Amino acid sequence: MPPRIYHLRPTAFPLPLAHRTLTQTPRFVHSTSRNNVSASPVPSSSMASSSPHLLSPTPPTPSHPKKTSAPLARLPTSSVLRTYLITRMSSSPALLTLLFNILRRMLDSKSYLMSIERNPVLSKLLKGTFYAQFCAGETPSEVAFKAAAAKTDLGYDGIILEFALEVLGGAEPTAEETAREIETWKKGMLASIDVAREGDFVGLKWSGLGRHALHLLKTQQPATPAMWSAITSACDAAAAKGVVLLPGAEEEVTNPGLEAWNLLLQKKYNTPDRGRATVFTTYQCYLKGISARLAQHLATAQKEGYIAGVKLVRGAYLASEPRGLIWETREGTDACYDGLAEAVLTQSWTAALPSPPTTPAAHFPAVNIVLATHNAASLQKARAIRSQQLLSATPSSLPRLTYAQLQGMADEISQALVQSADKKADVQSSVVKCMTWGTTTECLNFLLRRASENKEAAMRTEDTRRAMGREIWRRVRGVFGGEGAGA
Repeated sequence: MPPRIYHLRPTAFPLPLAHRTLTQTPRFVHSTSRNNVSASPVPSSSMASSSPHLLSPTPPTPSHPKKTSAPLARLPTSSVLRTYLITRMSSSPALLTLLFNILRRMLDSKSYLMSIERNPVLSKLLKGTFYAQFCAGETPSEVAFKAAAAKTDLGYDGIILEFALEVLGGAEPTAEETAREIETWKKGMLASIDVAREGDFVGLKWSGLGRHALHLLKTQQPATPAMWSAITSACDAAAAKGVVLLPGAEEEVTNPGLEAWNLLLQKKYNTPDRGRATVFTTYQCYLKGISARLAQHLATAQKEGYIAGVKLVRGAYLASEPRGLIWETREGTDACYDGLAEAVLTQSWTAALPSPPTTPAAHFPAVNIVLATHNAASLQKARAIRSQQLLSATPSSLPRLTYAQLQGMADEISQALVQSADKKADVQSSVVKCMTWGTTTECLNFLLRRASENKEAAMRTEDTRRAMGREIWRRVRGVFGGEGAGA
């Protein structure tokens, strides 16, 4: 398939006047090939993830969601029914493959019938189903409404906001094109930080700086002065506002380059006087070598005296990574994830995360942690560790911890976290949802990844389907005099 270029639409992100030129140039993100598929599918938790609370300039008046013995009672009935239907479809390989092919056709087609921009019926159908399930809105006002509901009605501490637009491929850029791509990325980042609030996260991709940036990352070269100026401008703005930046991991061919840039920024911005990490690094636990890399990064943080920002995911590029880099089985990935989570939560070197030879075993840096996963067993283990810590330690002394799941997925897990007994006592923890936004066209690649993810994680979607089925039945009983629907 030839490379495609998607342009930012002026209606998608109405920026302040100073930022309007954002809509004039494309943003480039590298494409994902589908080769060398691993023998054992691993659930993806790609949350290049990031998190401002609301986009509205004036926050809504906080409310306290009603306590209930039914974890999913807070969800609107329309959301419960839609989730049940989509996960029901996901349980059928034939239907899910058909959906995947239709979305791919919509992305590539120039015909009126398959164009969601030109065919209003198709656009309305997609927006009312899969788009509504996994995306937060097309405009800041739509996202603000969805984010407010997530916090005031569903009890989340915030959201992870991620702009969906991606551009795949592209020829080698000219110097002028590279300058435009850098400027586009910079303005988009500054605009995102502008609407975020203190303590929120903003997600990003360093490859979003353009095609030349992607080349530098793949060849493990430093950013150009123009790129570094754009990066530090965004970091300065985030640090001044107390916003946290979550650079996402990408394909492994770029990750060493990404991590080198991240470490330089962590040293500059994650200083103890700030009290929290401003820049994180994302670690994909389906990679066999990730433990050694994380250990080395933590040792560097300890030596240099800064706070390590650690986001753990299982991995988002399973189907495109070279087979030899990935654990052979799902159990290998699970063990890696759980082992690394335990080590950073307890701030100790372990068998899963041994200290580098030059680092004393007693030395472990301060860490801030994001556990981005839909895996119930991993979250149960992490919560057990945290609950034990709350019995013997002052809550404020524990490392900052954020649990994160994608909008439209694993709501039964997210709501269990929100309503857990020790949630109020754990003042250093939060639960957030990752909300991706953009027009339906801009979100097509994101929706394709969700469809692909559901194909590779049938067991997890089956758990969600069953949870939604039980909730529907509970509400039906409530109508006929049984337990109240609670929603």
